[in-house]
Amino acid sequence: MELTPRQIVHELDRYIVGQDEAKKSVAIALRNRYRRSLVEESLRDEISPKNILMIGPTGVGKTEIARRLARLVNAPFIKVEATKFTEVGYVGRDVESIIRDLTENAIRMVRKEHEERVMPRARVLAEDALAELLVHPPKKSGGLGAGNPLDYLLGRQKEQAPTGEEATALARKKEDVRQQLLRGEIDDNELEIEVEDQMPTLEVGGSSISLGDMMGNMMPRKTRMRHVKVKEARKILTEQEAAKLIDEDAVQEEAIRRTEQNGIVFIDEIDKIASSSSGHGPDVSREGVQRDILPIVEGCTVNTKYGAVKTDFMLFIAAGAFHVSKVSDLIPELQGRFPVHVQLNSLTRADFERILTDPENALTKQYRALLEVDRVLLDFDPSAISAIAEAACNANENQEDIGARRLHAVFEQLLEDISFNAGDENMPPFSLTIDAKYVEEHLKDENKPMDLKRYII
Repeated sequence: MELTPRQIVHELDRYIVGQDEAKKSVAIALRNRYRRSLVEESLRDEISPKNILMIGPTGVGKTEIARRLARLVNAPFIKVEATKFTEVGYVGRDVESIIRDLTENAIRMVRKEHEERVMPRARVLAEDALAELLVHPPKKSGGLGAGNPLDYLLGRQKEQAPTGEEATALARKKEDVRQQLLRGEIDDNELEIEVEDQMPTLEVGGSSISLGDMMGNMMPRKTRMRHVKVKEARKILTEQEAAKLIDEDAVQEEAIRRTEQNGIVFIDEIDKIASSSSGHGPDVSREGVQRDILPIVEGCTVNTKYGAVKTDFMLFIAAGAFHVSKVSDLIPELQGRFPVHVQLNSLTRADFERILTDPENALTKQYRALLEVDRVLLDFDPSAISAIAEAACNANENQEDIGARRLHAVFEQLLEDISFNAGDENMPPFSLTIDAKYVEEHLKDENKPMDLKRYII
């Protein structure tokens, strides 16, 4: 990852509006990882990431910044809520499951990359296996003439090899079938294919463990026959062939390395486990959760089914609104592990207008694409953008401030009639321009200012 902090911020600006201070902090943290990788090895182990604490109301972009950051550098990422965990001795999830889940995400990521590398070879092998299945359908056991299975196991009975003429005819037939497969002429034909059943799993300590792994894979793999179309069979066989070509040991080794060196853990709602007193009751449990999270953030070794994973060089990003509690209510040890504090601001009307137009995944673009499927061509007038932004801003002021998530509620109310009536087969394509007048008519309740007189005694 050779992106400079300015380039990282520029990439984040494509999807997230405002919050320049937070973007700057995460960009620096990410660049420092790259710098650390080029430092001489004797000093590299002494340099640890500077974890970040984001402070701001809901819906302003805290989670999105962390998620986009991980996606930008293809780093293993996990988002957890601190409120899901309870201290040791209470019923709840174990904090070490955070690292186990992060490792699982890394395994899936690396395995997908390895599959993409071997996919061309896997497709060729799958085509060959599919042609073989179409020429030689699998024989059903238990029918007339079926031999003793023990004889096959002991090698006393073998299938008769075809003669020269039969082998030539079969090869010619197989080549004809392969050509038909390449042309897609028999994709809708049906055949039986043998697939492997997944072994049952158990939930132990917050992580899923396969019974096959527990038995050391001594149990035979259970298979079953599926009746599928050729198109689906090609996909199943391709996945099976790709799995055979992948080196699982290399996948696990690379995944653990990425988890340890590039993993990003986002801990949300951390303010909910902060307590202003050291008395009794729920505050005791909250402080216990903080102390359980502390070793993970400080750096420890967590045992996973893929091996030991160290957390010393992972980047931890915590976030919370801190409406009721303060950062100082966290235990001092945990505060010290999040040295970089970033304040995120509430969204203004101007921010809402930019959110509706600037990002590549703006809501106006999303709804335009959704309704275009049903031949409704939407167009948003600039006056409509201003009216929607004002409605969202008023709703956040008059009700609970949920940030940019308010726009989803506004859009659903605004386009409810159109979304419901669109999709009729007899309806011709038509264009609709949404302007300020249309917004005012459909969002009367959202645009209404709050009547403060009813609060006066």
